[in-house]
Amino acid sequence: MTRLINDRQLWITTLLLALFAMLTSTLVAFTYANTKQRIIKNQEQALLDNLNVLIPADLYDNPLLEEKIQVTDPDFLGTNKAISVYRATKQGKPIALALNVIAPDGYGGAIKLLVAIWANGELAGVRVLQHNETPGLGDGIEAQRSDWIYQFKGQSLDNTTQAQWRVKKDGGQFDQLTGATITPRAVVKAVYLSLLYYQQHRETLWQ
Repeated sequence: MTRLINDRQLWITTLLLALFAMLTSTLVAFTYANTKQRIIKNQEQALLDNLNVLIPADLYDNPLLEEKIQVTDPDFLGTNKAISVYRATKQGKPIALALNVIAPDGYGGAIKLLVAIWANGELAGVRVLQHNETPGLGDGIEAQRSDWIYQFKGQSLDNTTQAQWRVKKDGGQFDQLTGATITPRAVVKAVYLSLLYYQQHRETLWQ
């Protein structure tokens, strides 16, 4: 009799543990799914906010995030992977586009940039999306840290020569950051290559 009671208690305990494990797994999966969706939405909103800083929302009428295209060109875009291009149009006419390019040679590694270019090839602006540069030095490329990044607005291949697309220390026209030259040098180069890419692929990008 005692053995039967012990076996029954063991069976009940095992069943309860199995039910608890199933419940826990379900809750974890549910939480992960909900959290993942919130993270994705937050990332999309942050990207759209950055895009609208460079390309004001009242200048275009298409769903910017939905109509992106993917392009690949490691020589100009800084990565072997496909990057996103967001195209802003008004009544079907090109207004501006923004490229998610990479500056691969930052001091702390790759720097992810958002480079916005008006349809005429002039820079609408540049923003840093992600980097690992030194706090207090290289992080001056962030718009929240300094106004360094604003110097790109209005620049183009027409009004800035190839020789000028360098930091001043290298004989160019762009400021470097105090105590940090490698970081701004990498960003200036990446922005210049983005303009070259746009110049060479303008028709394809707007198809």
